[in-house]
Amino acid sequence: MDMTDMNSAATTTPSGRRQGEVILDLQNISLRFGGVKALTDISFNIREHEVRAIIGPNGAGKSSMLNVINGVYHPQEGRIMFRGQQRQKMEPHMAAQQGIARTFQNIALFKGMSVLDNIMTGRNLKMKCNLFQQALWLGPALREEIAHREKVEEIVDFLEIQHIRKTPVGALPYGLQKRVDLGRALAMEPQILLLDEPMAGMNVEEKQDMCRFILDISDQFGTTIVLIEHDMGVVMDISDRVVVLDYGKKIGDGTPDEVRNNQDVINAYLGSGH
Repeated sequence: MDMTDMNSAATTTPSGRRQGEVILDLQNISLRFGGVKALTDISFNIREHEVRAIIGPNGAGKSSMLNVINGVYHPQEGRIMFRGQQRQKMEPHMAAQQGIARTFQNIALFKGMSVLDNIMTGRNLKMKCNLFQQALWLGPALREEIAHREKVEEIVDFLEIQHIRKTPVGALPYGLQKRVDLGRALAMEPQILLLDEPMAGMNVEEKQDMCRFILDISDQFGTTIVLIEHDMGVVMDISDRVVVLDYGKKIGDGTPDEVRNNQDVINAYLGSGH
């Protein structure tokens, strides 16, 4: 069953999570680098409040699709509709201003800065005072700084990293760095949160914690989540819908059960013994 229709009515997923209207609709997206086709005629949508997974073998085009969504790549063909309006070519900072935040497979934190200061960088777009006011710490800048710090402390509490809040990120183990990267993205208060392999390099306990945080972000904040992930157990457990890519083409789209039983997906990705 293909679920890329533009029906805007709210729905309830098999997991019981309430989905809203379509927030992002990708229509016939094709992306080329010279003569190499990275994505070919791919269409699917993303609904408010859902956890939407993009899976596929290495080289399937998953990261390219994420880069299309947040403005790093501009497709040669197709349309991107954001809340019903066609989105023109834009850069990543413009996507961030529209409420799209992202974590990265290769962590891009400031290793010499503390956990608090790294998460604080996610508040940059929310700051209204000019550089002169910030430099002199005038009244409005001071009040703004305090308000942003309070928001960051809320995120620290949510992610259960109070004990490392003042620790330089470079001194932390990989799993905790991933959590800080998630916190920095959350500090932007995004409408859509893009997670690029959030479980990569984690042990079982760390994966369980990350799954819990992802579901809590969706349930408590109402954030729409799009994730790329290789751990099929994770994908099937926490996703509301899954789109499957192979060699830059879409071969499946639906609920985890629908994708799990899709023969094209089994042949290309899950393996015939699944």
